[in-house]
Amino acid sequence: MVESPLLRTILRLFTGAVMLFIYLPLVILAVYAFNASPLGGWPPSGFTVNWFGEAAGSEAIREALMNSLIVASISTVLALILGTLAALAMQRYEFLGKSAISFLFVLPIALPGVVTGISLQSSFKLFGVDLGLHTIVIAHATFCVVVAYNNVVARLRRLPRSPEEASADLGADSWMTFRRITLPGMRTALLSGGLLAFALSFDEVIVTLFAAGPGARTLPVWVFSELQRSYQLPVVNVVALLLVLVSVVPVWIAQRIGGGEIARGGR
Repeated sequence: MVESPLLRTILRLFTGAVMLFIYLPLVILAVYAFNASPLGGWPPSGFTVNWFGEAAGSEAIREALMNSLIVASISTVLALILGTLAALAMQRYEFLGKSAISFLFVLPIALPGVVTGISLQSSFKLFGVDLGLHTIVIAHATFCVVVAYNNVVARLRRLPRSPEEASADLGADSWMTFRRITLPGMRTALLSGGLLAFALSFDEVIVTLFAAGPGARTLPVWVFSELQRSYQLPVVNVVALLLVLVSVVPVWIAQRIGGGEIARGGR
């Protein structure tokens, strides 16, 4: 394809404008996290790292961070197990209603968070389940499993069937074939899917608001609840910056592992 210098310049300017549109708010957030003024005025009145120390010394923030790590870790494990099993069933076997089930399996990631939250909260109340960290884990697993499923399905579609067929011809049972042939081929997909699921769970707030019980606050919920208190704004900026970093790093690693082909749904 022959490109003129003018076209290249226009495309570069357009790309730069899009990147600025997407990431300028995050840059402003980072600047405010180091702003010496507690009022958040612009331009910043000075540079300070005192807000980071205040955030690190907050018992509420440490507890919320630990809750987020626990919820994201357990949700990721559940998502990988359920997503892998579903992907194997959908990709390796033929059965009636396969297309419909495949659609229903990925649907939760497309539903608005408020719809998912209300439906889960109603279900918990119907079955008499008290809200707490365990209900947050269940809620997060409903959409994290889609991320794991998409990554494993994408990998299985690219894996040749001939090694599995050869293993079966040599007398290996299904479990041995899966353990020695299929699983090694899925490792990077499982790792990238797990990282993406962890990031998705860690920064989720809407569904968490409906699934969390009294005192069960994750880090995003803490940020959401403290936004109304102006005196907490500098610390909120610091915690929000932490959320950005914790979310970006797994996504970046997953993209490097998957060679740029990652399957993450959006909420």
